[in-house]
Amino acid sequence: MNTDFWRQRWESNNIAFHKSEANPALVNYFEALAIAKDSRVFVPLSGKTLDIGWLLAQGYRVAGAELIEIAIQQLFAELGVTPQILELGEVKHYSAEHIDLFVGDIFQISSEMLGSVDAIYDRAALVALPADVRDRYTAHLGQITDQAPQLLITYEYDQTLMSGPPFSINSDEVYRHYGDRYQISQMLSQELPGGFRGKCAARETVWLLQRR
Repeated sequence: MNTDFWRQRWESNNIAFHKSEANPALVNYFEALAIAKDSRVFVPLSGKTLDIGWLLAQGYRVAGAELIEIAIQQLFAELGVTPQILELGEVKHYSAEHIDLFVGDIFQISSEMLGSVDAIYDRAALVALPADVRDRYTAHLGQITDQAPQLLITYEYDQTLMSGPPFSINSDEVYRHYGDRYQISQMLSQELPGGFRGKCAARETVWLLQRR
């Protein structure tokens, strides 16, 4: 995990990846996970996404992991909530009613630390990681969540025209990471209007991963 890269992005407010509204893919497809209200949803590499506020407003509990502490401080400030903060070795645990956010390297977060998870919403984790880390990440994510069902968002584009993140991930890679453990369904595949940063065409895909 390139801590310096992401810290610089947050400290310089170079966070174009942060959206000003809940992700339409979450709003439109989250119910496909078919989990009950009050279920606990894990959001890896969460940043300060407004998706967390949306999930809380829908009656879900949220857990998340984020490398950069300033993002989580800003998230709680924008939620208008004062968190309790505990040090868990190399990880900090920010918590309030219905929300637990862990600050640190996601690979330092254990299943015991995280607690039970009913579903995963991966909007910006897999696509944020370089290829040499993604195998390790998907294995670790499965281990700490007991292979919870997942709503996953990926992007596909010509990687020679633009360097990530977000990185390009095609369907073959999704199946390589998850096909042995999940039944995989494609919920949506669409061209992104304007592509990425006006540099190249890109396709967004929303995946539903259900335990086999």
